[in-house]
Amino acid sequence: MVGMSTIERQMIAAREGRLTPAVRAVADHEGLAAEAVREAVAAGRVVIPWNPIHAPAHPVGIGRMLRTKINANIGNSALASRLEDELAKLQTAIRYGADTVMDLSTGPEADRIRERILQHSEVPVGTVPIYQAMDRVEDISELTPDRMFEVVEHQARQGVDYMTIHAGLRAAHVPLTRHRKLGIVSRGGAILAAWMKTHGRENPFYEQFDRLLEICARYDVTLSLGDGLRPGCLADASDAAQFAELDTIAELVERCRAAGVQAMVEGPGHVPMDQIEMNMRRERERCGDAPFYVLGPVVIDCAPGYDHITAAIGGALAAMHGAAMLCYVTPKEHLGLPNVEDVRAGVVAARIAAHAADIAHHRPDARARDDAISDARFI
Repeated sequence: MVGMSTIERQMIAAREGRLTPAVRAVADHEGLAAEAVREAVAAGRVVIPWNPIHAPAHPVGIGRMLRTKINANIGNSALASRLEDELAKLQTAIRYGADTVMDLSTGPEADRIRERILQHSEVPVGTVPIYQAMDRVEDISELTPDRMFEVVEHQARQGVDYMTIHAGLRAAHVPLTRHRKLGIVSRGGAILAAWMKTHGRENPFYEQFDRLLEICARYDVTLSLGDGLRPGCLADASDAAQFAELDTIAELVERCRAAGVQAMVEGPGHVPMDQIEMNMRRERERCGDAPFYVLGPVVIDCAPGYDHITAAIGGALAAMHGAAMLCYVTPKEHLGLPNVEDVRAGVVAARIAAHAADIAHHRPDARARDDAISDARFI
């Protein structure tokens, strides 16, 4: 039912002594007690992205207490790929084990592609609304807060289950990036930093966060609080800019929970192996154990074309130390738009990393396939 958030439904269900179908489905899939899952959702430690307009057939729980999930980014660019290509990527991603997909399409076909992806996806679908908001104007000077929020609500009405919103990036944080090697590498973060400089104003998503919460609560959209200042190389990892944004995100997590809106936190992209555990622990402590959704992390910078491997190494460590969902990285990460084969390679690498972490965490039945193949090899 549109108008009631997942957290509100869990609280009502608890008072009535029952469990919602989404919680039961997640608990059955995870091999956990349904009441434990419900309590974690109500507390904000687990999210179940599930916009009732889309109503994905396979509810997915994301949280540190659950199996590690993986996301696959797909989507065209304004210059490359067609609808048929993106549907093929969607089917490939799900076939090889993606738990969610994000449609990052841009250009005039973005709406049509998103609609079709939502029609064909049995798993939750995420987006980054600022991309489409920027597509609708000729120049950033024409991009108003109202236009940003219009796109958020438009995509929510289409049925998007979760959205990356870079609400934690504030004007005061931008100068902290001046001494970085690569500055701001997040596209969404760069758009908002440029917007604040052009207009001389605070980030509208931070300034009008209650407006964002109202839309998300009405459509039951899960917020993925984006890391607009994520490090784009090892030299920029764990710096003042990254952690200043994380502290603001922690504040926003509390506001999400107070408003009954599900929220997860996005994490760094390039991180040396020896800093991964600290980053995972810091997010957990600052953000009240909100699910942590990380890109990789990529653990070396000198392997373009092989970054599905560098990200899998970092992803396995991140998940072992508390990350709840890994965003896959394809071999094309730093080279171009991925094709179907790149999507397959990226999903497989991330799935291996997630599986390795689940075994380390002794998740229910996580090692069953490994033991079965060992038995078969002995025979």
